Amino acid sequence: MWLGIRKTLHSDAFGGALLLAATAAALILANTPLADWYTTVRDSVIGPSSLYLDLSIGAWAADGLLAIFFFVVGLELKEEFVAGRLRNPRRAALPIAAAVGGVAVPAVIFALVNMNAGPDALHGWAIPTATDIAFAVAVLAVVGRFLPPALRVFLLTLAIVDDLIAITIIAVFYTADLDLVFFALALIPLAAFAVLVQRGVRSWWILIPLAVLTWALVHAAGIHATVAGVLLGFTVPVHPTPRTRVHVSTDSDGVPVYEGMAGHFADKCGIVSVAFAVPVFAFFSAGVTVGGLEGLRNAFADPITLGIVAGLVLGKPIGILGTTFLLSRLPAMRLDPELRWADLTGMSFIAGIGFTVSLLVGELAYGSASVADEHVKIGVLAGSFIAAIIGSFLISFGNRRAKLAQQETAEAGSA
Repeated sequence: MWLGIRKTLHSDAFGGALLLAATAAALILANTPLADWYTTVRDSVIGPSSLYLDLSIGAWAADGLLAIFFFVVGLELKEEFVAGRLRNPRRAALPIAAAVGGVAVPAVIFALVNMNAGPDALHGWAIPTATDIAFAVAVLAVVGRFLPPALRVFLLTLAIVDDLIAITIIAVFYTADLDLVFFALALIPLAAFAVLVQRGVRSWWILIPLAVLTWALVHAAGIHATVAGVLLGFTVPVHPTPRTRVHVSTDSDGVPVYEGMAGHFADKCGIVSVAFAVPVFAFFSAGVTVGGLEGLRNAFADPITLGIVAGLVLGKPIGILGTTFLLSRLPAMRLDPELRWADLTGMSFIAGIGFTVSLLVGELAYGSASVADEHVKIGVLAGSFIAAIIGSFLISFGNRRAKLAQQETAEAGSA
């Protein structure tokens, strides 16, 4: 029974369902008489100010819990680079380049839409540049279950590089007081964590304090703390060596089967990420008070909102597909033969689902609780919803085709 529960918890579709349920609950609470209660809980501050950790509950969810998700993403991505499909540099280069295109074009479109709206409006040029990994991968898991794994790998690689670029943008353009001392100090527990896992140490009472200290120092340095999760994930070894292997089972011949520490940690932390960290984050981040039809009219009369929607719905697919098409013409860049352009088109729209970093940049650009920030949230949610619908519609055709092909193959094999 426990194995079945674990399999369900590790399912992208189950994670997506929890995420959507948490988002829907937040939107309902923020637009009902319970809105004051929701806002009070989300904005309640806890934590020691002396350690720069006097954060609201919403910030703890975004900066703290989401770091667990990014740790798992870092583990999965390292596995792909070291032992998976992306170990071939030619295959890895294409989704990375596509991520760059998917960041640049939405920023340009936002700037063009807000060119005459004044310099303050242009502060939000980076809002539509990020892809929300959790939502995007969940949508792909629901509507593209029968599509080749290479499509998920492409999206996952693109999304994490996309977010890292966006977080770098935050550090450079939206961080007024980056503290290099704290950043240098963060490298100490990060290095200690790396040395220990490379030596096969798996003791939680040693690794978790080092990970938390790394996260806290990265946060104190003024850098988005989820970067710490990715960096920690990248330090974990992938291949099961005599020192770092983890026994998982025994085959039919009695030979022990081992896995690397990256896979072991991903299995353990993935449950916490899917079942708790990401849904709680979504619940405290998605609550936007729309203000009825009048509020929507005011929001969509604002170039900021329109620029975000255009950047997510149009800029993302144009940047991703355009870059992929141009570079795949080069002999050194080869598209995975399992990938079809029709499926990539649907995936490029799904990559237009912006949430985590987009909302963060909006708050940094215009100030928390400002009118512009409320319009940012409406623009991000509206653009993400439209992109998800279009992407799901396009992906469903390829998914239906792949399902029929698998059924025909299975019938031919049984005949």
